[in-house]
Amino acid sequence: MEIIRTVKEMQTASSTVKRSGRRVALVPTMGALHEGHVALMRKARDQGAAVVVSVYVNPTQFGPREDFKQYPRDLQADERICNRERADAIFTPADDEMYPGGIWQDQTSGPGQAAVPSAILGMQYSTFVEENVLARQFEGESRPGHFRGVCTVVAKLFNIVQPDLAVFGEKDFQQLKVVQRMVRDLRYPIEIVSVATVREPDGLAMSSRNHGLSGSERAQATVLWKALSVARDLFNEGEHNAHRLEAAMQRTIALAPSARLDYAHVVDAESLEAVNEAQRGNVALIAAHIGKIRLIDNLIL
Repeated sequence: MEIIRTVKEMQTASSTVKRSGRRVALVPTMGALHEGHVALMRKARDQGAAVVVSVYVNPTQFGPREDFKQYPRDLQADERICNRERADAIFTPADDEMYPGGIWQDQTSGPGQAAVPSAILGMQYSTFVEENVLARQFEGESRPGHFRGVCTVVAKLFNIVQPDLAVFGEKDFQQLKVVQRMVRDLRYPIEIVSVATVREPDGLAMSSRNHGLSGSERAQATVLWKALSVARDLFNEGEHNAHRLEAAMQRTIALAPSARLDYAHVVDAESLEAVNEAQRGNVALIAAHIGKIRLIDNLIL
C-alpha cells in the first residue's frame, strides 16, 4: 500500500493505474476510520478498481464554533485499517497541498457576509464550489458554509485522484445527494456509489464523532436511532402524516436528558423537499446534540 502526500504524486499514480487498464475508486474520508469506512472500502474493492482512500480533515467544512481542532486524528491507526482492507493507496495531503496560499479568513462566513479584501490577505486561496438547492436547509442551515467546504474539497479530490467511481456512505444522506447533484451539474465522468449506514449493535450509526461521547452520553446517543425507528414503525402501521411522524421523533429525542434536537424532518429522498403525506421511499432526517457532540442519522421509510 502506497502513502501519497502530494497532488503531483497522486495524479501520477492515478494515471499509471489507468494506463494499465484498471479503474480507480476513491473513498473520501476525514480519517478516524471505523467499520463504516471499512464498508466503503470493501464496496470500492468489489468494483474491481484500485482503491484510493483519502484521509484529510478538511478545514473549510467546519464552522468557527465547531470541532475542527478536536476532530479525532490517528493516521497510524488509519493506515493499519487501510492495509488490512487491501487499499492500494492512502492520499493524505497537507493543508497547503489542498489550499495553496492558505485559506481565506472568511471561509466560514454565511450568506451575505462580505469577504476580507485580497489586498489585506494577499494572494490566498479564494476559489470555492457551491451547490445552492439541496444544500440550503438541514445541515446547510445549521452549519453555514459547511456544504461549500464539502463540495470544494470533493471537487478537488476528484480533480486530483481522477477516479472513475467514488464511494459515499448513506449516513450523511444530504451530503450524498449534494455530491450527486454536483457531479451531475459539473459533468464529472464519475460514478457515485452509495453504501448503507453501518450501525453498532444497539443501532447507533457509526461515526468518528462517537469517540467524543462520555459513557452516559454514548448510552443516550441511541435515542437518534430510537426516534427514527418510532417514525418507521408508525409509518408501517399506517400513519402517513409527516408532521405527526416528525412530532413522534421530537418526543423521543426529548426522553434523553443530554439530547438537544436540531431538526427532525420527513422529506423526499431526491429533492429533500418537505412532504405532508409520507410515502414509501421518503427519508426521515434527524440531527441532535448529545452533550457537546452533534450527531446526524437518517432512515428511508
